[in-house]
Amino acid sequence: MTDGLRRVFEPIDIRGVRIPNRVVRTAHLTKMGIGQVSDDLIDYHLARARGGVGLSIIEATAVHPSSVLGLVGYDDSVIPSYQKLMAALRPHGMKVFQQLWHGGHVYPPPGGLPMRGASALPGPVSGLPAVPIATDEVGEFVAAFAAAARRSAEGGLDGIEVAASHGYLMHQFLSPLTNTREDRYGGPLENRMRFLVEVLTAIRAVVGPDLPVGVRMGAGQIDGDLDEHTVAEVARRLVEMGLIDYLNATMGDYYAMHWMMGGMDRPAGYMLPSSGQVTAEVTGVPRIVTGRFRTLEEVEQALRTGECDLVAMVRAHIADPDLVRKTRDGRGAEVRPCIGCNQGCIARTSGVDLRLGCTVNPAVGRERAFGDDVIGTTSTPRRVVVVGGGPAGLEAARVARLRGHEVSLYEAYDRLGGALNIARRAPTTQGLDDIAEWYRDEMRRLGVDCHLSMPLSAADVVALTPDVVVVATGADPTMDGRLIAAPGEVVVGVELPNVVSSVELLGREAPASGSSALVVDDVGQYEAVSIVEYLLTHGVHVTVATRLPYFGPLVDAAMRMAPALERLYSGSAEFETLTRTTLTRVQPGKATVRSLVGAPDATVAADLVVLISYKTSRSQLATELAGRVADVRLVGDALAARDLQVAIREGNAAGRSIE
Repeated sequence: MTDGLRRVFEPIDIRGVRIPNRVVRTAHLTKMGIGQVSDDLIDYHLARARGGVGLSIIEATAVHPSSVLGLVGYDDSVIPSYQKLMAALRPHGMKVFQQLWHGGHVYPPPGGLPMRGASALPGPVSGLPAVPIATDEVGEFVAAFAAAARRSAEGGLDGIEVAASHGYLMHQFLSPLTNTREDRYGGPLENRMRFLVEVLTAIRAVVGPDLPVGVRMGAGQIDGDLDEHTVAEVARRLVEMGLIDYLNATMGDYYAMHWMMGGMDRPAGYMLPSSGQVTAEVTGVPRIVTGRFRTLEEVEQALRTGECDLVAMVRAHIADPDLVRKTRDGRGAEVRPCIGCNQGCIARTSGVDLRLGCTVNPAVGRERAFGDDVIGTTSTPRRVVVVGGGPAGLEAARVARLRGHEVSLYEAYDRLGGALNIARRAPTTQGLDDIAEWYRDEMRRLGVDCHLSMPLSAADVVALTPDVVVVATGADPTMDGRLIAAPGEVVVGVELPNVVSSVELLGREAPASGSSALVVDDVGQYEAVSIVEYLLTHGVHVTVATRLPYFGPLVDAAMRMAPALERLYSGSAEFETLTRTTLTRVQPGKATVRSLVGAPDATVAADLVVLISYKTSRSQLATELAGRVADVRLVGDALAARDLQVAIREGNAAGRSIE
C-alpha cells in the first residue's frame, strides 16, 4: 500500500454493507444501455471493479415512463439484466448501488408527450412547461419509485439511491424556486419534502431492513433555489427519521449546469465550498462528496478534513479504470490522467460515439476488445518507426511497444507533445500538460527509443529499414484567407504581418497591453476561447468574430463555456463578440467583417488579427513513402485535422493492429 493513503484504503460499512475502500463512482449517464443493462455496460463497470473501486452507483434508472434517460427500471424485464451485471461484478469486491431517477421537467418522455413536474413551470433545457403531478397522482409516483427499488433488490444490487439533486423531479419538489404548489406537497419545507419522505418510506417497506438506502442532494446555484442550509436541514430530518443510510452531497442543476461537471479550470474538490457546508451539518451516516478529484492523494486529503467519509472519482476512472489498483501497487505514475476537457464524457462532440467516451482513453465502452489488458503480445515483433511525437504518434508508440514491437519515435522539435506544447501556453489548460507529461513518462517506462529535434525525410525513413511506419506529423493552420462561410472569397490583406495563427501567437512575445485584436473563430472549439483568454490576460482589447450563431458552441456542449465567459468578462480589457459574421478585409490597425444575415458591414479596431481556422494535414511524408515501405499508416491530424480524442483513438488503433 502507498504510504500516506491510510484513510483511502479503510473499509466502511453502509447499513451493514462493507465497502472495501473510500473510492466511489457516482451515477453518470453512459448511453451504453438503452433501457436494459447491456454487455458493453457490464464490461465498462467490470473494468472499474477489477481496478479496485470500492462502490459504484449505477446510472439513473427511470422509475416511470413519463421521464426516460437511459436505463428503464419500471419493468420487471430489467431484473435478469441486473442479475447478469452482478454475477460479473460481485467476484471483484466492488459494491453496486442503483440510483432511482425521474427527470421531472428536465427530461421529457419519448413520443412528444408532456413533461411531468412539481409545478407548471418550463424546463430549463426544453423551455416547455410541465404538466404538474396532481395531488392524487403523487401516490402513483411513490409506488413507481418503490417498485423500481424492488426490481433492483431482486436483481441483486447492494443498495439504493434516490436522485433528489440537480433539478430533477425530487429536487423540483424540494426547491421553493420550482415548487409553487398549494396542496400538501407545497409551501413550507415539511410539505415540500413530503414526497421524498413518502418515497423513502415506501422503498424501505419493499426492500426490507438490510439493504442500504441513500439520497443524492445538493444546493442549486441561482437565487431562490435550494441553498446549502436547507439541503442540510432536509438531510438531517431524513437521518432522524431513519430513512437514509448515507448522503451523497453534490451541487448545481440545469439552471447552472457548469457547476455540475466542472472542467479543467476547476480545482480538485471544487464543490466542497458548497457540499461541505451540507456534510458539516449532517452526522450519523456516511457522506459522499464529489468535485473533480483526480488522484488518491487528493481523496486522502479530503477524507482527512472530516468533511466526508467517501469521495467520488467518476471522470478519473473513465480515464483510467485501474487508478486504485495502480496507486495501491505503488504505480501511481502510470495512472492515465483525466484532463478535465469534458469532451468525450459530456460533450461527445468528436463524432466518435454518442455514448460515453473519453478523450484520453479510447477503450471506454469497448473494454472487452480495446482495453489495455487485452492488447496482448505479438509473436512476430516488428521494427516500427513512428514519425511525430504528438498525441497520435505517442499513443501509437505506446500501444505498439506494449504489443512487444521494437519502436523508435522521431520528433522534429525538442520536446514530445506536439500541438499540446503550444496549447498549454494559454491560461487554464493545465490538463493538456498532464496528459503530455504522462506520455513522456510512458515512453521512458516502456523503453520507446525517442529521438528529439530530428525531422525525417522519406529517404531518412527508408534508411531505417522499418517494417511499419506510423506517420503522425500533425497539421498546420490554414492561412490562405478562405473561410468556411465564404469559401469562394479570399480575405483581402490576409498576407499582412499583423495576421497570425494561434500557433504563431502563442509562440512569440505577447502583444502590448492596451492594443486591440480581432479573433476570427471559424471552428467553434476551445482553441478560440483560450486565445481570447490569453490576449485578455495580457491587457489586449478583444473582439471575436464568428460565422457561428454564438461563440464557442462546442465548448458550451462540454459545460466549459459559462465559466470561461465569466473569466473573459471579469478583466479590465474590453471583450465583445460578433456572431454570424465573416472576415472580408484586413488593413493596418483595423479589419472589416461582413454580416451573414444582412446587417451592415462593420469595421473593427485590430492591431492584430488571429485566424482560428481549420488545419491542413501534413501528409506528404506518407505519400512519398508509398511503395518504398511495405506498411505505412497515416493517423491523427496527418490523416485529417480533427481533435485530440480522435488523434489518440487512431494512434491506439494503429499500434494495436500491427501484427
